[in-house]
Parts: sequence; structure tokens; C-alpha cells
Amino acid sequence: MSGNRYRGVPRLFGRSLAKRILDYIGITWLIALAVRLKPAKPDTGKLRMKPRQSVVKRIVNPVEATPKPERRLRVIGVVILFAFGVLLVRLYYLQVLSGHTFSKIVNSNSVRIAQISPPRGLILARGGTVLAGDSVSEEVAISQSEASSHPQVIGRLASVLGVPVSQIKQALSTNLYSSYQPVPVASNVPMNDIMYIREHQQEFPGVSILAKTVRTYPLGTTGAHVLGYLGQITASEYRTMAKDGYSASSQIGQAGIEAEYQSYLRGKPGIERLEVNAQGQVVGKFSTTPPKMGDSVVLNMDVPLQQQVASDLASEIATLRKHGEPATGGAAIVMNPQNGHVLAMASYPTYNPSVWVGGISEAQYQAITSPANGVPLLNRAIDGLYTPGSTFKLATATAALQDHLITPTYTYHDTGSFTIPGCNVGKCNFHNAGYQALGNIQLPIAISASDDSFFYNIGYMFWMQRSIYGQDPIQKVAAEYGLGELTGIDLPGENVGRVDSPQVRQYLHTHYPQAFPYAGWYTGDNLEMAFGQGMTVLTPIEVADAYATFANGGTRYAPEVAAAIVSPSGKVIKRIQPKVTGHVNLPSWIRQPMLAGFEGAVTNPLGTAYYTFQGYPYSSLPIAGKTGTASQNPKPPVSWFTGFGPVNNPRYVVCAVINQAGYGANGGAPVVRQIFQYLIKHPVPPMVIPSSSITSTTPVSGSLPLKVPVAGNSASTG
Repeated sequence: MSGNRYRGVPRLFGRSLAKRILDYIGITWLIALAVRLKPAKPDTGKLRMKPRQSVVKRIVNPVEATPKPERRLRVIGVVILFAFGVLLVRLYYLQVLSGHTFSKIVNSNSVRIAQISPPRGLILARGGTVLAGDSVSEEVAISQSEASSHPQVIGRLASVLGVPVSQIKQALSTNLYSSYQPVPVASNVPMNDIMYIREHQQEFPGVSILAKTVRTYPLGTTGAHVLGYLGQITASEYRTMAKDGYSASSQIGQAGIEAEYQSYLRGKPGIERLEVNAQGQVVGKFSTTPPKMGDSVVLNMDVPLQQQVASDLASEIATLRKHGEPATGGAAIVMNPQNGHVLAMASYPTYNPSVWVGGISEAQYQAITSPANGVPLLNRAIDGLYTPGSTFKLATATAALQDHLITPTYTYHDTGSFTIPGCNVGKCNFHNAGYQALGNIQLPIAISASDDSFFYNIGYMFWMQRSIYGQDPIQKVAAEYGLGELTGIDLPGENVGRVDSPQVRQYLHTHYPQAFPYAGWYTGDNLEMAFGQGMTVLTPIEVADAYATFANGGTRYAPEVAAAIVSPSGKVIKRIQPKVTGHVNLPSWIRQPMLAGFEGAVTNPLGTAYYTFQGYPYSSLPIAGKTGTASQNPKPPVSWFTGFGPVNNPRYVVCAVINQAGYGANGGAPVVRQIFQYLIKHPVPPMVIPSSSITSTTPVSGSLPLKVPVAGNSASTG
């Protein structure tokens, strides 16, 4: 490199300061000597006499002054010394004060830095099963400068690859790559085409074959919404992430675990120091620093359970559709209530994340985002908003007991309907589903049978005594359970639900007056809110987390999908500890009557899910739960069921929701039963963090030739 250090700059610039000064002193001395030694006119030896002039002539034609060469030489010397001083000062500035700066400029003109994309870290399930891995594929790239100099190569390359010329030209027109970097124009190229290009290198100037690591999803759709996908970094993302070493062509996580743990998974890019000429063409390589594989993320997910949950959800939706219910989609979640670990999470319809590898086509993107297909890209478990129906009675019952509005032995006479006393405007009459009348009942039966009238009465009493309890006692307890709030799950894109209230109504009316024309809050609104209707909408993860909080006795945990971060060498970098996000006061006098009601929902003949769970082996894994049937006229109801077990020491919370599926006992409950029956025979094994070295599905290390030059100039895609 030393021989090319000062290429393209004046030779004198590379000389030392002392030599430059000597050069200029010598030049100056020669100029001065030449002036001082200018030869005089030859002397003829004759006496030169000036003729006398008359006074008039002397006035008209005065005699010229005799020249004084000494004065002229002094003036010239001063000028030369001044010029020499200026040169000396300038040389001192260039060589000493700014020498380092100009040296960097010279080097930058001859050296370019290119990134080598690192192998991405793996995403592993509980037990070490690879959910997202890496493989090496070859892609064809072409130098922009060579394509400009040899335009005919574009047509030849398009012919070999079987792609339109316009596709290659469009790739070359991108501004994501520097002129000295080859631009990828085709991925996953067949080996026959690769060999042809290699064998005819002279016909493809500037064409390179680049070895590139690409994402693989060995289990297809398993956990697709949890895993997420990779995509091209956007302009706005690049502006904020460039400082972290990302290039304009980087692929980054855009959803799921891929996005949430991007900083761990990405690895460390390698560096190539390339020598380029004045036209930006690569003419050599100085050094290469190999890339380092990213860290792996180990999930709490159990693969067999995940596949079972997804299968049960899809089968139930197919069955409902067969029997005439629209059942547009749904979600199911399995959590450990003792720590918030997410053991399984499924959303239906689903998709294969492999469609994103190498760039998704317009047709594929439309297929996974089209409402006609049910928007498979949507993770309904964390992003879907549904009216909760009677699952919300968890909050209403807790608030009524905590505030001593009722006692555990409080008795209510159910006639099958509830009429607001003194009401003569608006909706005044509310009835049970099916107009069932249960007579005198207490809280456990009201929960088991999901008796709406009982909870209408609670909503009415709270509102009529708001001077004592305030306007939002139920909403406050709902917030303690995390309802209407972000759960803090370690996945991007979580939606936040809302719990209906006077403040919510006013907000919706102010910001969306056409959709919400009424801002008032009346007695009937408090009744509907008390049993999970009105403007209340929640995500499945919120409901699952709320029931997990009740199941463990009142501690609310943030749902955790990931368990640990592990380096490629097998070192555990980070264990993701349970995060407590809140507490609900559930002393035994409050919790026990409610728990009896949740048990009765599946074991008492009056229970809403009793017939769905007929024949279930309670002795093997005793469970409790709650149905939810949320009206959304004119569409069929949203069907919910959330269960937990074993009852006395819960290890699992299972929540299922299916949109437009009818009663909770007919849609969500069958899914939850099938999942619990699976867990009886296949309990989730303890978490074991891998301690051995973690390698990619196709090993990638610094010794792997990530870039294979073919013809012309070559550089990593970065």
C-alpha cells in the first residue's frame, strides 16, 4: 500500500518539509544570482561627452537620471524574500498543521470499506429445536461502473438468469449501494447458471457471485407470528440506525422476535478494506475481518404444544364454518401463571415466514395482508381487539367484593331480566342470554352460570352509589388486572385495549364524532360495562394475563416469550427474569367464592361450559375457567373461553377466542379443552438453556468464503 500512498497528488507533496525548503532556497538563490550577474554593455574605451544643451532644450528634454542597479536588486530581493516567506508558511500549514487531514483524504481516495453481512443468530424453542436458522445461498451481483462501461453485459446476464432486463436495470438504479459495490440482482440462483457464468467470465465483466446467509424457517408456519420476519431496512430506520453500523442494504427484523431482539440476533458485520481507482473500481483488497455470528434467542415456547395449539384452533374454526358459523379467525395462548412464560401462541389464519426470504413478491404480500384472506399477517393474540363479554366479569366480581358492595353470601333474586328502576328513556330492560331465570343465587353460581342479571345489578348499584364508590370502581380493578393496558409482552406491535367509562366515551366522541355520536354516560352504560359489553375491547393476551393474575393469587407478570440470550459459543449472556407489573388484592374471602364459580363453569350442571367438558379427566388435571359470549350485532358473537389448572397450583392458563363463532361454550371452550387434554399426556418439560456451542443450520464462520469473485470487481453486499 505504501507505494500507492500518494497516488494522484503532486510528487512534491510527498517530500519532507526539510527537502521542500531546500528546494525553494535553491530556486530562489538561482533567481537572485541570475539577476545580480546580468552582463553590462561592453566598454569601447572612448570618453563619452554629453553635448551642451541650451537652457530651453534642457527644460524641454531633461536628461534621464542615471540608472541605479543596487536599488533594483534590493527591491527584487525583498520581493523574493517575501514570496519565500509566504511559501514557507504555506508549506508549514500543509505539511505540519494539516498533514494528518490530507493524509486521510489520500487514503480515503484509495481505500474503501465494505461490510460483510454476518450470519444471524438462531431462534430456538425450549429444548433447542431450531425455529429460525441460517443457510448460505449464492446470489449474482453486478458492478454499477462496469455495467455502465459494458452495457451489453446486462442483456447477457438477464438471458442466463431468465429475468427481464428491466429487473436488472431497476436493481442498478437503487441508491442503496456505493458505485464500487456490486449490486445483487438475483438470489437463490441455480447452480447450472452459476457454473455457466464462471466458465464464461470474459463475457460477464463486473459480475460477481456472492455467498450470502439467508434466513430459514425449518418448521414452516410453526410459531410464525411469534418469530416474525426480516425485511429491508427503511429510509427512516436507516437514519436512526446508521450510527450502530447498519448499512442502507441491511436486512433487519420487522416483526416478532426477529424485531424485538434485533440487536442480539444481528451479529457483528465483517469488514473488507478494498483498493479502488479514481473511477471507484475495485482493483485490489488490503485486508478482511470476518463477520461474527449473532447471539441466539431461546424461547419459552414448547414446539409440540405450539403445534397442537395451532392445530386445535384451526380445526375448531374449520368445524364452525362447516356448521354455518362465519368464524373469521381467532387466537389461542398458553401461559405459565407463576412467571408469565408464554408456552404457546397461535393466530389463525397464519402464513409461512419464508415468503419474506429474498424479498416478498407483490402477489405474496397481498395474499397475507388481504381482508379477503383474513389478514394472515395479523397476530390476533396481541393485536386483535375483541369485546370480552362475560370474561370481563372477573373484574366486576373482584371490584364488588373489594369495595364491600356485596359480600360472598350476598343473594340476588334472578327473574331472567333486569329493569332499571324509574327508567323511561333509552334502553331500560336487560335480560339474560336465553331469558334463563335462576331465582335466588349467590356469586359462585352467578359466575358459573354467567348470570347477566346478577352483574347488571352490580353495575346498577355501583352507579347509583357513585358518591361513595366513585364513577369508575370496576374500571380501576380492571386496570389492576391489566385490562385496557399494555401487558409488556416482549413482542412488538402489541395493541392496547380499552375499558368503557365516562372518560372513554367523551374521548371517543371528541376525536371520532361520526363513529361515536354520543358522549353521555347513563345508568344503562354502567350496566353494559359491568358484564363486558359497550365500548370495551380487549386483546387475548390481556385477558390471558388477567386470568393468570387471578390464578396465581394476585401477582401480575409481563408475558415473556423469550427465556435467554446465548452466544454462539454457548455462553448464557442474559436470562430473562420474570417481571412483576402489578398486584390485585385477593384475600381468601374474595378469591375462594370466585374460584368456586370458575370451577363450577366446567363442573356444575348450571355451568356455561359444563356440557363442553363432559368426560374431561378432572382427576388428572383439575381446571377452572370462564366463558364469554360478546354480542356484536348484526354479526355473530365473539366466542371466548379462558381456563387454568391445576386449580390448587396452576401451571397453565389457556385462553382461546374465535370471532363470529357464537357462544363461548361452542367456540373457545372446545379449543381449550383439547389443549388441556394434550397437556395431561404431554406436560411442558422444564426449561433447559443450551450450554453447548450453538451453530447455524448451515455453519458459517470466518473461514467461510462469504464472497466468491467471478469476474471483474467484487465486494460484499454488506
